[in-house]
Amino acid sequence: MSNGQKTPKSSTRKSTLHRLKVPDGRKAELRDLIRAHYLEREGYTLQEFSRPGIEGLLVTGGIPRPRADWCAAAASITGLEVNEHNHSAAGLILMRTERGMYALSYGVGFHMLDPYYRDDEFGLEFATRCLDEAGVLKVRNQIMDGRGRVDEYSVARGERIDGFGLDRFGAIVRRLCGSVSRVPLTSLGPGKAQQVKVECAESTIKLPLATDPEAFLSDLRAIEDICARKDPLPELGFVARLHALDNQGRKAQEAQAVLEKLLADPGSSRLALGVPESCQEAFGSAQAFRLTKGKRSKELMDLDLPALLEFVRDKEEGDRLKALGDMRVTMYSDDDYRTPAGPATKGREWLIADVAVGSERYFYGHGKWYEVGAGFLETLEEELEELFSKTPTVTLPAWPEGQIVKKRDTHDEGWYNDKAAEADGYFLFDKNTVVTKKFKGGGLEICDVLGPDNQLICVKKATSSTAPLNHLFAQGVTAVETLRSDLEVRSKFLEQVATHTPRHRLLEDFGTLRVVFAILLKDGQDIAVDSLFAFAQVSLLQSVRRLRAMNAEVEIVAIRR
Repeated sequence: MSNGQKTPKSSTRKSTLHRLKVPDGRKAELRDLIRAHYLEREGYTLQEFSRPGIEGLLVTGGIPRPRADWCAAAASITGLEVNEHNHSAAGLILMRTERGMYALSYGVGFHMLDPYYRDDEFGLEFATRCLDEAGVLKVRNQIMDGRGRVDEYSVARGERIDGFGLDRFGAIVRRLCGSVSRVPLTSLGPGKAQQVKVECAESTIKLPLATDPEAFLSDLRAIEDICARKDPLPELGFVARLHALDNQGRKAQEAQAVLEKLLADPGSSRLALGVPESCQEAFGSAQAFRLTKGKRSKELMDLDLPALLEFVRDKEEGDRLKALGDMRVTMYSDDDYRTPAGPATKGREWLIADVAVGSERYFYGHGKWYEVGAGFLETLEEELEELFSKTPTVTLPAWPEGQIVKKRDTHDEGWYNDKAAEADGYFLFDKNTVVTKKFKGGGLEICDVLGPDNQLICVKKATSSTAPLNHLFAQGVTAVETLRSDLEVRSKFLEQVATHTPRHRLLEDFGTLRVVFAILLKDGQDIAVDSLFAFAQVSLLQSVRRLRAMNAEVEIVAIRR
């Protein structure tokens, strides 16, 4: 400037940015993207605005409270009078630009957005295309199983994503935090920091954005350009292959509409029975099941998908998944329904589905939705095919059908394990548990049969669905983990082996173990990628990785009829 004054710097503020999408390219007014009850709610105002390059809607408000909710507790503890005011302020700026619709939220303003219109890909789409290679600070991921477990890893200084040791099949990244240095943002302009920290969740990005309208639009264009890149960074490409969805979001709602149709067909190949995490321990020994919904009840010896879906047969489309949620499943450790083997669980926790919506693929498991990205299934199948092609080191007998007595096959898993252990060098361990103070109850079953070459053989009959295999894989992992870490269990197990076979190889070479998952599928068919349900595939690969990390090899053996 000619008068010698410095050009004012554009100020920035850490902001939460959302991208919004309306399905099928429909035209929507900005007010349509707000939850309806906020439009007429007392204390909230809506104001339209227009700036160069932006048209928008500002929503502000809050819930004033004459006395904060913690005051009563503080007064009770101290005996003093406590009266502090509280105001939950909310701000939301909805805007439309040439390239899309966005929202900035302040305070608790994000609650006003209708989740149906949030773009669940936005945050991680940005992060996987621009985070500095050695700039990852925090990763939050969800484990793809029934527990809903969330793991979080953080470091004080950025590092490569490989340094966090993530499971790239079973762990779904839900949040990525790190540094960005190569994006033309206002906060990275001349005289500013060389890098800024960003926090990216599925549908949001938190980062410093300009408060000047022209500079803000420039920042928004930079973000749009990053998201428009065709491919993520090579080291972060796995993040987009599978991610969890908000059950209230548009994609989950569309997938659920398809699932509602599938629930009318118990024979659908896209549906399966899955064992909830809370039932994993007791499921293998459960002798009976009771299904209840209101006054209606059904008792059975084996739980299968048709029995589960019988409770939704008379429901209209749109009410079936809710009906499964209202149903309860109880396992019993006896066949007279007197001793529960675990907690009563919701029927929908036992449901697993593989749903196609157009060209998109979604998994439903234990009450949550997951989206399958490009390349996930192909990579999954490649690893499984390599595992299935290995020549087994054990020889196992056929498993013919027996007689049905009291609705049960006389050739059950116990019968088969006895048969397999008759071979020279094989040792029956089914129900021969290792009991310690840690495993008081029924003790720990290391395997069903011990093979001559350090093979821990775990047997499972999965003729009606592959869902029970999750329990089988968990058994193998638990056995090896315990043998490696618990001296008392290891000593008692080896004592049992020595009593039966004093010169067994395991007594001299405990370092290398081999876990054999021996599986009987329907009609004794081959075990292949397409014979295992999607969740069973993920569960198997998770188990293989954990076992190999403990110096245990894995084999998959198909038992014939």
